[in-house]
Amino acid sequence: MRMHGFAVGLLACFIAMPAWAQTAAPASASSAPKPSRINAPLLETISVTGIQPGPGLWKVSKGDHVMWVLGTLSPLPRHVKWRSTEVENTIAHSQELLESPTAEFKVQAGFFTKLALLPSVYSARKNPGGQSLQQVLPPEIYARWEVAKQQYFGDDRGIEYWRPILVSIKLYQKALEKAGLINNGDVAHTVESLAHKHNVTSTPVKYELVVQHPRDAVETIRQTRLHDISCFNQTLNTVENDMGALTERANAWSTGDIQTLRAFALNDRYESCVIAVVNADFAQQLGLHDLPQRLAATWLAAAQDAMSRNTQTFAVLPMEQILSADGLLAQLKSKGYTVQSPDELDQ
Repeated sequence: MRMHGFAVGLLACFIAMPAWAQTAAPASASSAPKPSRINAPLLETISVTGIQPGPGLWKVSKGDHVMWVLGTLSPLPRHVKWRSTEVENTIAHSQELLESPTAEFKVQAGFFTKLALLPSVYSARKNPGGQSLQQVLPPEIYARWEVAKQQYFGDDRGIEYWRPILVSIKLYQKALEKAGLINNGDVAHTVESLAHKHNVTSTPVKYELVVQHPRDAVETIRQTRLHDISCFNQTLNTVENDMGALTERANAWSTGDIQTLRAFALNDRYESCVIAVVNADFAQQLGLHDLPQRLAATWLAAAQDAMSRNTQTFAVLPMEQILSADGLLAQLKSKGYTVQSPDELDQ
């Protein structure tokens, strides 16, 4: 899912993380990573390269009306070129494309108000009181950070004064680069281009949220901790233990290995970070606390409407919303639609 946040910077960093979060409590700062397949020692895994087909398509049907769904994933191998004849042929025979669901944030403020916010946003990037990470983090977490910092940032001293949640985002990006992965494989954009090529109507699925008091929001960000340490600890766990497994998962998407995709938890890397954000004071102020539910309702309404008027529709969804037991395809199934996976269709 894509989000468009504040043009002024920092707040976009917070709200640009995946919003399809579960409602579990965030991990504590001192919690150890839970044993699961995602924590397997796969650091030597190499990303696939070249032209790959990606996963097959899920079929949602009711009567003689069909919607074909492509699942997207992030991260993906950096040097993979996704090309699917099946996807292009299916789009070409569809009447409508439902684009990947997005949340669009607009600031209700004039140019000079936005300009005046810039210093506030920049200061909100730093720890309150000018504290360093060594002063903010528990000793055992800071010791792990020193190792990760040397590996990914070298002698950068400025980042030592950033808020832990922002360091988390930057650290994760650096780890992806080193593992040969990329956060945005541009699959959704390619699908939209194919729809345009075959004169298929593209329908954006957007939930728009207008921020009426951005100055108050920035002030709240500056004053709240946003569960920074929990998110920082989760990101360190990911960087230390999970990069090989993330590579294996990315390879599975690229080669269409659905069984391997099912074996991985698809929404766990930033779960504690997302939960921290959507439960923070400023999220309540901006109306973000129930954003996942609003996005889900928006997409479900759009999907049912498209299927009622088209004999064939094509849609793009995050893979966790396809495979999850309470994801969007599961919700369509509960409403009486038939949902079939690629391997079921092959059989």
